[in-house]
Amino acid sequence: MSAAIISFHRPMRRLLPLLLAGGLGLSATPAPTPAHTFTLGAEQFLLDGKPFQMISGELHYPRIPREAWRQRLKMAKAMGLNTVGTYVFWNAHEPQPGQYDFTGNNDVAAFVKMAQEEGLWVVLRPSPYVCAEWEFGGYPYWLQNIAGLKVRSQEPQYVAAYRRYLQAVAKQLAPLQVNHGGPILMVQVENEYGSYGSDKAYLASNKKLFEEVGFDGLLYTCDPVRDVAAGHLPGLLPAVNGTDKPSQIRKLVQANHGGKGPYYVAEWYPAWFDWWGTKHHTVPARNYTPGLDSVLRAGMSINMYMFHGGTTRGFMNGANYKGDSSHYEPQISSYDYDAPLDEAGNATPKFLAFREVIAKYRPAGQPLPAVPAAKPSVALPALQFTQNSSLLDRLPAPVASATPLTFEALKQAYGFVLYRATVTGGGTQKLKISDLRDYAVVMVNGKRVGTLDRRLRQDALEVALPAGPVQLDILVENLGRVNFGEYLLQNNKGITKSVSLGGTEVKSWKMFGLPFDQAPTLAKTSGRALTATSAPTIRSIAFNVDKPVDTYLDLRTWGKGVVWVNGHNLGRYWAIGPQQTLYVPAEWLKKGQNTIAVLELLKPEQTKLPFLDHAILNDLQPGVATTTND
Repeated sequence: MSAAIISFHRPMRRLLPLLLAGGLGLSATPAPTPAHTFTLGAEQFLLDGKPFQMISGELHYPRIPREAWRQRLKMAKAMGLNTVGTYVFWNAHEPQPGQYDFTGNNDVAAFVKMAQEEGLWVVLRPSPYVCAEWEFGGYPYWLQNIAGLKVRSQEPQYVAAYRRYLQAVAKQLAPLQVNHGGPILMVQVENEYGSYGSDKAYLASNKKLFEEVGFDGLLYTCDPVRDVAAGHLPGLLPAVNGTDKPSQIRKLVQANHGGKGPYYVAEWYPAWFDWWGTKHHTVPARNYTPGLDSVLRAGMSINMYMFHGGTTRGFMNGANYKGDSSHYEPQISSYDYDAPLDEAGNATPKFLAFREVIAKYRPAGQPLPAVPAAKPSVALPALQFTQNSSLLDRLPAPVASATPLTFEALKQAYGFVLYRATVTGGGTQKLKISDLRDYAVVMVNGKRVGTLDRRLRQDALEVALPAGPVQLDILVENLGRVNFGEYLLQNNKGITKSVSLGGTEVKSWKMFGLPFDQAPTLAKTSGRALTATSAPTIRSIAFNVDKPVDTYLDLRTWGKGVVWVNGHNLGRYWAIGPQQTLYVPAEWLKKGQNTIAVLELLKPEQTKLPFLDHAILNDLQPGVATTTND
């Protein structure tokens, strides 16, 4: 019962039966949002029976601080978008089997509702596979622990896990479809499946699952130009990715959709993503405005991927790998993407250029909102660390095994595992790791003696061993599971086969799991004055902020590691570049005391951490921190 009814005076209480019965037209609950229809016309989408052109931009709720969602959505409106698109990320929502998380930054329903509040429609992409330069393409790591399970197939164990997950997603999002009064116009079935396979029965089973769990509105598929025929399911709208040529779009859609439209470019790329050790990808807006104009002039709908990339925080970046003849390419933490909206949510020249094009196609009498001013950013005073703790001094209880265990066998999704064995020393011997995934810091008696990097196909180094028993430590980092292609099912992490020393296999291992799913802390009693060490170290410091404001950590003089601010994992840094800064959102700082924790793998002597008022995303330092022998 509403507070308004409870507070009625005594004479009014005589009217309560009439009120509650609807006699005076009052209700204790708000009226539901009116439902709409969204259907396919021969040439255009029809919203409530009238032509509707989607001008959409992709942005991902986990890549944006929840406190900043609304600001990013307002920026979408200011550029002229009427729709936003987002994936739904299985590994974010079911990190362990049956443990679902739709809270905080994972509250996708709140994100969708907020878009509606801001006057935006939504295209939802809840396919269990997302790609998205995201760890394992969105799949949870634990699927690999189920013997025989095969993702993107009709294998029964996969379908069962998929169904349970989709049911959980539908509870959150099915009521928010447009035909139920929500903003979700369309729901995507699978994701660029034609680039992976062509099993129409598998696609049909996907469609059936979506319908069974409650997605009863308009469903569609999307595929790159060359893969539309393979990835399309007859009866669903085939969206096209990676083109802005109206004649090509029309031909592809009609060929797979009974000679009809409407026409939707589900992924139109204004630039590209980055990976470690390669230059930052940028493309001038002028290269794209003619294509955008041509699509909109043709009355077609479009979704730019990305409108705003944000940041792939924590350990959730993916990687590319195409086989033994190719390099493993882990993606950086910044997902700036050279998008119209930069990593911090500010308008770029590309934003303004695209806005100018979109303005030409606005309905009469609907001018664009003003562009909000850029958020301020500052360079805070540099921090000087005075205490540290060696990673080797704060290990958890180990798991013992004759041979090394993978992350998956240890039921650990991300982060690091320290592998330890006692070997017989004396002389210099060749250490070889079979199928290292992905980066290793090798230590002898607690001293770093080298690193191995899967990107560079490094798997061996010569190590000098003192006489007698020697403690061999190998700290292995998961740099991100492959998110695209045929190697999705070969994504185990850690030491995935064996270790040999001088040609003899090393046995009797202890594994120390270091997932760092929480920020590391230095207790007052354990933190100590900085001491000389070559092993990875953890540093922590408190600092004051007068007013929370965007800033950037300048890590150009550091080596490789991870940073947390007030418990939030900001992502990875690596001196090789191209990313040299980590974005610190104002929303995650507090007035007064704040804390920063750093895990540094390669430069434990580094003590000064400066700030900048801008990002550095295109500074390569070839050869830095990549040598096999220190």
